Amino acid sequence: MSQQIPSQIEESFNQLSPSEQSRVIEYLIHRMKERSSRQPDDMDRELAAMAVDPEIQAELQEIEREFSQADSDGLETF
Repeated sequence: MSQQIPSQIEESFNQLSPSEQSRVIEYLIHRMKERSSRQPDDMDRELAAMAVDPEIQAELQEIEREFSQADSDGLETF
């Protein structure tokens, strides 16, 4: 986002009456809450896609191989 856009938004916002500003803020808060409540579904889909991604699986196997030496460190696994 260019620096100009937030300035334009602020300029427009400052031209509103206090009650209109409050309504805009309430609307934005509502929209943000709506988005954040939908986000877990999106995240679940992304995680499911990552779980079957061959590149991700290869990377995880490499990490597991690199840390396999620590298996004998005596710490309990959970």
